[in-house]
Amino acid sequence: MIKLMRRWWKYLVAKASGDFNARADPKIQLEQAIMEAQEQHRQLKEQAANVIAHQKQTEIKLNRVMEDYEKVSANARQAVMMADDAQKKGEQEKFLQYTQTAESFANRMIALEREIEDLKSLHLQASQASDKAKLAVNQNSALLQKKLGEQKKLLSQLDQAKMQEQLNKATASLSEQVGQDVPSFEEVRDRVEQRYAKAKGAAELAESSMEGRMLEVEQASLNVEAQSRLSEIRTQLGLDAGETAGLTDTVLEQAQAAQVEGEGTTA
Repeated sequence: MIKLMRRWWKYLVAKASGDFNARADPKIQLEQAIMEAQEQHRQLKEQAANVIAHQKQTEIKLNRVMEDYEKVSANARQAVMMADDAQKKGEQEKFLQYTQTAESFANRMIALEREIEDLKSLHLQASQASDKAKLAVNQNSALLQKKLGEQKKLLSQLDQAKMQEQLNKATASLSEQVGQDVPSFEEVRDRVEQRYAKAKGAAELAESSMEGRMLEVEQASLNVEAQSRLSEIRTQLGLDAGETAGLTDTVLEQAQAAQVEGEGTTA
């Protein structure tokens, strides 16, 4: 039961992580990855510093023990010489005392020799571990610098990708429908061009048709008749023809303009 619950929990964590990764900003993920790499490098440096410190401590202790050994060795030799001198002088009691002292120094020398051997072995191992730690820090430092360089490159590529995605989106919006009721740019353009071509064709057809020419002749006849009628009115009113010529032209122009405007509204 416990194993089953653990598996289910791992599944939920993995699923949540997958959903998060799908929604996360790649730029933030890059920064988090670099921060994690920097933190790992910091921890590695701390571990390496501890290893190197252990090697230094072992070296200091080895040197101190070797100095003690030199002192004990010198004292042992001095005790032997003093015991030998007391024996020559017939001082048996001092001879025994110096001999016992020399034996004590000798025992201390033996213990120090064993300690020195152990420390030498430990110092060798510590030195090897220190060298490996330094190498690991240097290699990880180079790897971290490489990751920092790759981060800059990836950030640049990410910005380019975002810009390209925006460009692709803008380009697609010109050729795809935004919704069911909203036509695309190409469709609107085709409709405008089709309507313009249809109106242009209708105008050309009207200008070239028989009905159009007949209407033009009929309009010209009406204009002549209107001018004749206006001439009669001027004569009846006793108006000079030169004074009313401009008025007649103005009236005719207004009439023609009104006719054109009416035709345009009808079309």
